[in-house]
Amino acid sequence: MKKAGKILFQLSILVIIYQVGNLTVEYLHMQIPGNVIGIVLLFLLLWSGLIKVEQIESTVGFLLKHLGFFFIPISVGLMTLGDIVITKGWILLVILLISAFIGIVAAGKTTQSVIEKNEKEKVDYHDHAL
Repeated sequence: MKKAGKILFQLSILVIIYQVGNLTVEYLHMQIPGNVIGIVLLFLLLWSGLIKVEQIESTVGFLLKHLGFFFIPISVGLMTLGDIVITKGWILLVILLISAFIGIVAAGKTTQSVIEKNEKEKVDYHDHAL
């Protein structure tokens, strides 16, 4: 029960960040999806140290483990668009490859940045503890 409460608390942190992103887009009339603003906000909160990785680690691990299930609705939706995929499939493929590359690079750089910041904090803490 304690683990479920922890996951629900961590999930609420992520949902609040997501909703702040959506509200920001709506309030500022931006042409960017709210979830993208939420991801940027989460990155800034992690980078600044206002949110520690440990505060969301359990829920993020659970969501990543089940990430494949989130693609099922997209796959079913694509099945209904067969004629478009046949005629414009190569354009979609190019767009998907470019966006996947950009996403992988951005995620990698973000992860490296957070890991380096955490390692630096550990070294600084260890130096001050002595």
